[in-house]
Amino acid sequence: MKLISRYILPLALLGMVSAGVTSCEKKDYALPTAKDVLQNDAMKRTLGPSIVGDTVEFVYAMGILPSKGKLVSAEVEASIEGAVGTNMENRSYYTNSSGVDVGIEIGGPATTNKNVTTVTFNKDTSAAALRYYYVVPAAARGQQVTFTFRGKSSNGESVSYKLGPYKVAKMDMKRLLTVNDGTNMYISIEDMAVYNAAGAAANANKIDLVYLYRTYTSTFKHALVAPAADPMYLPDITLPPGVNKNTKIQRVFSLQDYNLARLQFGIYIDDLDFEKLDISNAVNYAINMKAEAGIWLKTADNKYLAYVYFNSATDGTKSAVISMKRYAL
Repeated sequence: MKLISRYILPLALLGMVSAGVTSCEKKDYALPTAKDVLQNDAMKRTLGPSIVGDTVEFVYAMGILPSKGKLVSAEVEASIEGAVGTNMENRSYYTNSSGVDVGIEIGGPATTNKNVTTVTFNKDTSAAALRYYYVVPAAARGQQVTFTFRGKSSNGESVSYKLGPYKVAKMDMKRLLTVNDGTNMYISIEDMAVYNAAGAAANANKIDLVYLYRTYTSTFKHALVAPAADPMYLPDITLPPGVNKNTKIQRVFSLQDYNLARLQFGIYIDDLDFEKLDISNAVNYAINMKAEAGIWLKTADNKYLAYVYFNSATDGTKSAVISMKRYAL
């Protein structure tokens, strides 16, 4: 079966040429004529900052007139080798009438040799749009990364398309940590982890925040408090030995970072936001925290700035789910 652009990127799109409108006069529309050579295009689908450990998605489109040949292979070369999980799909996608992306296999599984990932086609295919997933490695932190896409056709033609450079953020990210009043309530920014009392005692010099839930006032409820805060903000709590940091905390609302919230909002916290952040006059507690609220903080040892976001806050279980971005100073 010959797989053409019926279900992939139309060749007309790949061969489209720009047409300028010089007047308001109505003109008949005609489909652009496809070029008779192998063509390609690429785009970055993932928005927002590229963060170590996260996946950045691209799409690579290739097309050739069926009378001229078929597609043989597609590959992408990253300037910095991706982490485990970096891959190119061997399926080409089209969007059906219901708006759902549908993938059809057009090649064997991708092979990766260091920083080059290749798909070899095994279907008689004249057009394809392959998705490439780059898992950002620690080696790329703070670096620029470029991507070179290449395609080959059976008539001996080859094409390439370069994207980037893209700056990889310095910051780190951790999603969906559960905190509970009375148990897992001690938060370390350095470890990006949550500890119980025993774990906090063993890592006392790393504990920056205490989570608690209280209802003795209507405005307390879910709270994040520095261990060194006034005891009125840590009622009925005996801190583990050595847990005594004085973290600076600034509460903030309406900052639903998309990486952390995974909602419909298109707001992203990037390195520049941390670089411009000044919370030198901040307090050391944040009470009455709610879902979709957050805090900026600076650790007492001046090693980290962070943004901690409340994905959820549940009164009945005296618990919350938090996510964070952390920037090393």
